[in-house]
Amino acid sequence: MRDVAEAAVNSPPSGPPDHSVIEVDDLVVRYGAATALQGVSLSVGAGEMVALVGPNGAGKSTLVDTLSGVVRPASGTARVNGRLAHVPEGRQLFGELSVEDNLLIGAWGQRDRDPGPVYEVLPDLRGFAGRKAAALSGGQQQMVAIGRALMARPDVIAVDELSLGLAPKVVSDLAAHLHTLNSERGMAVLLIEQNARLAFEMCSRAYVLEAGRMVVTGSCAELARSNEVARAYLGGGTGDEL
Repeated sequence: MRDVAEAAVNSPPSGPPDHSVIEVDDLVVRYGAATALQGVSLSVGAGEMVALVGPNGAGKSTLVDTLSGVVRPASGTARVNGRLAHVPEGRQLFGELSVEDNLLIGAWGQRDRDPGPVYEVLPDLRGFAGRKAAALSGGQQQMVAIGRALMARPDVIAVDELSLGLAPKVVSDLAAHLHTLNSERGMAVLLIEQNARLAFEMCSRAYVLEAGRMVVTGSCAELARSNEVARAYLGGGTGDEL
């Protein structure tokens, strides 16, 4: 894996804080004879916004499923120091249930099931709390999915394909909500995205995953200025080489 920080012309990007809420070290995941992840390492510090970028089929969702305990690794470690909540690709809401009932599912098994704090962070949800989730727009449904994750009172949320199928204005609004959660509430965010441009704009550091291997990592500013990364993920060159 190549670290862009080593090639920084100006000041190098800062690394993660000493306390990591997610620690992945030399992770290997296999499905039968097929290797989905090979020697993957990644960290997310407390209060950080970190991106995991890569094409469809790169292994991004497998990594999150391993962190969530859905998939068992063949070797290596995937550790969450605190509580992780997952905003899955495609939202995966219960369409016939109300918005508030979908939120309450996120607090299943907890004593504190009050959606009030979520409505404070995502006030639009209060306005359609009684509507069926299936009746909402894609952007509204994504907001419900984020709210459902927040009901678990997590230390870190993993947001899988935030922008999938949504208009740029809607994505911008959702990104603003995540920034508020991060900057004002101190919540760490792992953003899993095919849209590298969005990921680099939102986050401070990024990892690029291809065919189950980490191929590049570094600050988002350096990655966005890299010709190599730009050609592969941003649709053209920028003038700077790694």
